[in-house]
Formats: sequence, C-alpha cells, structure tokens
Amino acid sequence: MQVGLKAAYDCIKAFSETEQTEDLKRFDIPTLIIHGDDDQIVPIADSALLSAKLVKDATLKVYPGAPHGLMRKSMQRSLSERDCLR
Repeated sequence: MQVGLKAAYDCIKAFSETEQTEDLKRFDIPTLIIHGDDDQIVPIADSALLSAKLVKDATLKVYPGAPHGLMRKSMQRSLSERDCLR
C-alpha cells in the first residue's frame, strides 16, 4: 500500500477517535462482516466481533490466519464472498 505519512496518521486518528456504535446499531439490512483473525493492525476482538453484535442481521465470516487487508491480498476470496451475496 502506498500512502503519505500524514494521510496515514490522519486516517488512523479519525478511525480511533470516532465512536461508531450508534451508527452500527442503525444498520437495517443484512450485513456481511469479513475479518482475518491474524489482523495485527485492527484486532478482530476490537472490531469485527463487536460490530457483529451491534449490527442487526449481521453475518460474521472469519478467515483463520488472514492478515489486515485480506480482501486485497486474496482476490479469489473476495470473488467467492461476492458470489454468496447474490
């Protein structure tokens, strides 16, 4: 991934300081939450597991051993997940 240092810092700062709980509770459509359980940047316990509890009709798909950015790193996974949404 290519990103400037300032842009990366601003992104991380915004995500870490923004409370998203109420927004997640307002989701009213079935939602697929995908996460790798070896994400060292956004740990699954602090993100996907909590989100799946807050979003009504959420389906959590965990990829064992998958890192942060798993969808970019595995386009075949991405395509198969899209297929299941049809």
